[in-house]
Amino acid sequence: MNKIEGIIFDFDGTLAELTIDFNEMKRRLKALGEAFLETLPEISNLPALEWVDHIAASLATDDPDLGKEFHTRCRFLIISMEIEAAKYGKLFPFTYPILSGLQQERIKTGIITRNTASAVKTVLPDVEKICGCFLSREDVKNVKPHPEHILKALDFINICPEHALMVGDHPLDIETGKRAGTLTAAVATGRMSLSELKEVKPDFVAADCQELMDILREGKFLNFDK
Repeated sequence: MNKIEGIIFDFDGTLAELTIDFNEMKRRLKALGEAFLETLPEISNLPALEWVDHIAASLATDDPDLGKEFHTRCRFLIISMEIEAAKYGKLFPFTYPILSGLQQERIKTGIITRNTASAVKTVLPDVEKICGCFLSREDVKNVKPHPEHILKALDFINICPEHALMVGDHPLDIETGKRAGTLTAAVATGRMSLSELKEVKPDFVAADCQELMDILREGKFLNFDK
């Protein structure tokens, strides 16, 4: 296993408490979708962003303007829910010590998220100072689990995937890392249990990021000598 020179973190559920209700978001989006389509396709298994893109594309086939209107209204709904949830969000106690500690140890860091930048900066105003790179969904064409999201962050901090670690609380994060060629770590601080996270076979599994850092340091997986 290659030594780790850079760590890319997910945000919600990994570095900050997960406050947004995704089930409620999907319920509201579905209600909005029913105003545009009498019968919605059975794609409820898709994440909210991909669901919106799919429905908008379907509408745009017959009426491009209608597809754009639907997409815009859905994005406003999503953003409003994200920003409202962020008002009640807070960082985990270990977040600042971990990020500042890694900076001091010259382990490069980044944060990538499917969330909107405004919501993240409500919880972590100095996000761009505490880590080497911050990329919200507005900063990339393809959000995670598409590898572009993490690869763009790694390019920014000048770390190759083989020497990077993707850390997140959801299988999408693990998929992102695997598709990009990084090591992966799952933490159970979101809404998934350790046993559920182990099923997607990350390289590391921990209760939270603090335990993960202990595992990485004790196992000498971090490259402090680069």
